[in-house]
Amino acid sequence: MVFGLLVGGYVFTSLLLLKYPNLLHKKKRIKFTARHISHRGGAGEHLENTMTAFRHATNTGTEMLELDCHLTKDNQVVVCHDNNLLRTCGCAVLISQTDYKDLPPMKNELPLDFNPNVSTVGVKDRHIPLLKEVFDDFPSLPINIDVKVDDDLLIKKVSDLVKEYNREEITVWGNRQETINGKCFKCNPRIPLVFSFRRVLILLALFYSGLLPFVPIKESFLEVIMPSIVLDEKKSLLQFSKNRRLLIQFCDIILMRPLLFEHLEKRGIQVYLWVLNDDDEFAKGFKHGATGIMTDYPTKLVDFIEKNPQFFQR
Repeated sequence: MVFGLLVGGYVFTSLLLLKYPNLLHKKKRIKFTARHISHRGGAGEHLENTMTAFRHATNTGTEMLELDCHLTKDNQVVVCHDNNLLRTCGCAVLISQTDYKDLPPMKNELPLDFNPNVSTVGVKDRHIPLLKEVFDDFPSLPINIDVKVDDDLLIKKVSDLVKEYNREEITVWGNRQETINGKCFKCNPRIPLVFSFRRVLILLALFYSGLLPFVPIKESFLEVIMPSIVLDEKKSLLQFSKNRRLLIQFCDIILMRPLLFEHLEKRGIQVYLWVLNDDDEFAKGFKHGATGIMTDYPTKLVDFIEKNPQFFQR
């Protein structure tokens, strides 16, 4: 009898706080909301992580740029996805072992990571930019920084630049690795943080156990892949066995939960899904309750948002 009352009380309180989390938790006050995020600046329309890509995405109407950072041998923070430049530049040069002035130009054609059957051709701009160049050009635009390696100096340099440009309230940073995220948060807790992969697993465990409404959350942005996109045979070179397909479908079911996303939103935590590149994926992502979507195609997503106001009438 007593046990039943305790269980019933726990379930009732958990459900109540799931729906009304601000009874217990103060809502995070993020200075912006981004529905449209350009992945690597919009890697499907211009060469990834170039100033041309960033300017095009901004002119198109993106609300946030997503980019990646590394540190050169002479301690310059550069915007590039890979440390090894074989994929992007065609030569096995490591950014971490090369001075900035000696970095090679990017190749004039790159396949998309999330649609390797398609390549993006660069016309003129094949320059690997400095992070400060991006901050100079877009002083008021939110920027999402993926700190690519576990490097204390890189983390400090990024933090210093964010502070120098007075961008702490409009910058998001972190990595899927918990060690990097922990160092980012310790270095500068004023910059909003993304969830690491480990913290996503903990988040799901808390959600399905009913404990999530009772637990404080330090992160401000949940950025996760929508698992179902990897099963699109038209966009992937990967072949999956029946068991792996079932596993991916299971992951999609447990992760893409509108109730979870709604709870996080009420706590001021924005949910971004990546990397979605066509109208069907955009619609699915917003139906799940995502705050925003990362895309390689800024123009497509702007058109979708303009034509589908029903997803944003809350």
